[in-house]
Amino acid sequence: MRSTATMGKSKAVVAILASVVFTTAAIAQEGPVKLGVLTDMSSLYADNGGQGSVVAAQMAVDDFKGKVLGRPVQIVAGDHQNKADVGSAIARRWIENEGVEVILDVPNSAVALAVQGITRDKKKVFLATGAATSRLTGDECSTTGIHWTYDTYALSQGTTKAIARLGAKTWFFLSADYSLGTQLEADSRKVIDATSGKVNGAVKHPINTPDFSSFLLQAQSSKADVIALANAGGDFINAVKQAGEFGITREQKLAGLIVFIADIHSLGLQNAQGLMLSSAFYWDMNDETRAWSKRFIEKTQKVPTMIHAGTYGAVMHYLKAVEAAGTLDGPAVAAKMRDMPVNDFMTKNGRIREDGRLIRDMYLFRVKSPQESKYRFDYYELLATIPGEEAFRPMKDGGCPLLKKP
Repeated sequence: MRSTATMGKSKAVVAILASVVFTTAAIAQEGPVKLGVLTDMSSLYADNGGQGSVVAAQMAVDDFKGKVLGRPVQIVAGDHQNKADVGSAIARRWIENEGVEVILDVPNSAVALAVQGITRDKKKVFLATGAATSRLTGDECSTTGIHWTYDTYALSQGTTKAIARLGAKTWFFLSADYSLGTQLEADSRKVIDATSGKVNGAVKHPINTPDFSSFLLQAQSSKADVIALANAGGDFINAVKQAGEFGITREQKLAGLIVFIADIHSLGLQNAQGLMLSSAFYWDMNDETRAWSKRFIEKTQKVPTMIHAGTYGAVMHYLKAVEAAGTLDGPAVAAKMRDMPVNDFMTKNGRIREDGRLIRDMYLFRVKSPQESKYRFDYYELLATIPGEEAFRPMKDGGCPLLKKP
């Protein structure tokens, strides 16, 4: 039999261990709430997301007074390098080892689809403020995934419809050879079919392509009225520049299906003038957008893109939902985000659907000529406001499995 002294010592040890465990748990509970900005810091999407997304997220945290549920909020950042395996590894490390509660931005559709799968399995919130593919609210939808800023369906609806209305009948697609280009082309083809247009041909190019000559020559030989560029960032910029150098734009129109104001800034108005595009945000829309953008420009010396504005809005809405829900539990917070209307300088009376799609207005713009531009970053003329219900794909058409009733 064990002596009374020995049993006493055992109880003391158990008490000490319990105290250590309790103290460790308490310390962990008082640690920061971490939000992970997973973005492209070094390649073709760095200007559209990149460090600007980190700044925008931090601005939202600062405006929320830096704390939620009594705990400090910390922004962490990672570079996915436009590789799904790299982005997945960072996402898993953040969630499993570093206590990250929400992942946001992810301006690469292939990486975003991988991250959506991980956060869905881990029951963590994913705020896709930089990704485009409409599959995020279609066959790959998630109870904890919210597609915030724009998507391939909305962009194709705005730009392709507008150009078709101007009389364009035939199209040629120059598309990036990964999820973004594939889905953007597919969504645009549906619009072309619906407007009795015809696709004369298509070609896919590798991501981050420096030389578009062979692809552009195929587009030129198609004799299509419009060459639709289903690519983004550096690829879009290079394609537009080289099309101008080859004289293609004298005979055929270029349509950018996903264009950011940072791209226009890089191209210059001389090269980009007349281009029509769809966007979820423009800094010079009204007093609210100008006030927020002035703060962003002071911090970065760059014009904010729709990703930057969307990242701010998503972080602010997430923090409000956490406070309202009284928990960091991913499914509970995502449900609260869906319950609450979205209102900020970028979005008015927005709502998040069951499939995770934020419904908000989109805008059709024309790029100004150098002569029309009157001040710094004065690049766009507003042509039309597209109501959110018209801009985004009807929920019943997306194929989101969350909507299937037993």
